[in-house]
Amino acid sequence: MRLIGTFRVIGLGLAITVTGCASPPNADVDAAKAALDKAATDGAGQYAPESLKAAQDARAALEVELKAQEDKWFKSYDKTRELAAAAKAAGDKAAADAVVGKEKADAVAAKAKADAAARTKARLAAVRIGRGQLKTPTKIKDVKPVYPAIARLARVAGVVTIEATIGPDGKVIDAKVVRSIPLLDQAALDAVRQWEYTPPLLNGVPVPVLVTVTINFTP
Repeated sequence: MRLIGTFRVIGLGLAITVTGCASPPNADVDAAKAALDKAATDGAGQYAPESLKAAQDARAALEVELKAQEDKWFKSYDKTRELAAAAKAAGDKAAADAVVGKEKADAVAAKAKADAAARTKARLAAVRIGRGQLKTPTKIKDVKPVYPAIARLARVAGVVTIEATIGPDGKVIDAKVVRSIPLLDQAALDAVRQWEYTPPLLNGVPVPVLVTVTINFTP
């Protein structure tokens, strides 16, 4: 009886030891989850979707491993800890990439807003050719319009008239259609917006000017 009792004590001690060594790394798992949640909150889905997807995949691998250990009689969480660390690193990277992505997006938006404001200001201040000592600037870069396939097939032809604002540096900063042929308007605008001129001068000073140009489409 004493021997049996001794074995029972030893067996209980081994069970306690195995259980203690095989405790789930809850803190590591929670840290991985928190990192992924933070990435999502920081806008990784919008600003760093690829990084967020990688973090989600890493988290999914962690969940699969946790489930696998739950079904085992003898558990080992070494791989779980490694996957948790990898998932946390991926989440942290997604959060950092989201911050960088947002900064870039904000910078692009700010530039677009500034450019729009500059175009509006130039358009309002533009002088029409023919006033004072203003001379017609010379075109130095010409881009031919691409004839839209649908217009060509429909045998649509004619002249699109555009009013263009040329900035003080000679680049076209704004353009609008004043005589339209719907199937041809966008092609005409795309071409004119790439044109460049010598800087327009009024009494020797560079100024924005308004010019009227025509684009002739022939099939």
